[in-house]
Amino acid sequence: MSEQGVKVSEAVSIFGLEILNRGKDYDTALLTITDVNRPGLQFLGSFDYFDPRRLQIIGKAEITYLGGLSSKRRQESYDNIFQYDIPALVIARGLECSEECLNSARRFERTLLRTDETTVEFTSHMIEYLNHKLAPTVTRHGVLMDVYGEGVLLLGESGIGKSETAIELVMRGHRLVSDDAVEIRQISDYLVGTAPELIRHYVELRGIGVIDVRQLFGMRAIKTDAQIDLVVQMEQWDEDKFYDRLGIETHFMTIMDVKVPCVTMPVRPGRNLASIVEVAALNNRHHRYGFNAAEELSRRIDKHVDKGKK
Repeated sequence: MSEQGVKVSEAVSIFGLEILNRGKDYDTALLTITDVNRPGLQFLGSFDYFDPRRLQIIGKAEITYLGGLSSKRRQESYDNIFQYDIPALVIARGLECSEECLNSARRFERTLLRTDETTVEFTSHMIEYLNHKLAPTVTRHGVLMDVYGEGVLLLGESGIGKSETAIELVMRGHRLVSDDAVEIRQISDYLVGTAPELIRHYVELRGIGVIDVRQLFGMRAIKTDAQIDLVVQMEQWDEDKFYDRLGIETHFMTIMDVKVPCVTMPVRPGRNLASIVEVAALNNRHHRYGFNAAEELSRRIDKHVDKGKK
């Protein structure tokens, strides 16, 4: 994907679309917004809210309507669409492309495609794909793991032990998403992290060097991407700093526009970091389902104190 959008040619490859006519800008045309359009109103002559940047999709309803028109009127309807600099028009359900449609696409040198999926299925899949590809993205220095199904982002200064903790977690059956650099996309109100293609599956361990997790531990040890459910901020233990020992209050870190639960994990010799991350992941899941052990303990203590006063 370029910085400005998704190439139409890339979408054709991903979705296995049939090329009925290759437009003059097929290799450079971009999908720059996540919306798509079914040009029903446009075939009726209404272009008040028509956005030519959208991918155009027609299905059985549009084809049936156009099929009832005269050849001349049908040609005019397609010309009205293809005169705009649209990225492409897709015919759904594997429906037959009329001669007028193909002639218009050729005359205006626009890309004309076809899919076997239904209109609803293709529209849903395309919007989901564009939402993912065009989502705002940042890169953070850290490690992303899938721990008990929770996406855990390990942050901290270089040398704090993030990669070593990741390998220990992999050896316990959890899965690596990315080491060193994590590409984070904001999709709606949640974050999805993945590894840059260049360093995918690789981990750098001081004293050993670079290892390929997929080759050493197999496919079960890796994952392509993960929703970020928890941030673990690793830092050197500071004797003068107060660390939360109860966890009644939930802390958050804001990444882009999304607030993610965050815990601070002080690091010092003798602490089993992988075990702490595992517990943090499970505890975060409990919190999401409405259970907080610290609050439950606080209620028990209050109840015990109240009994003692009676």
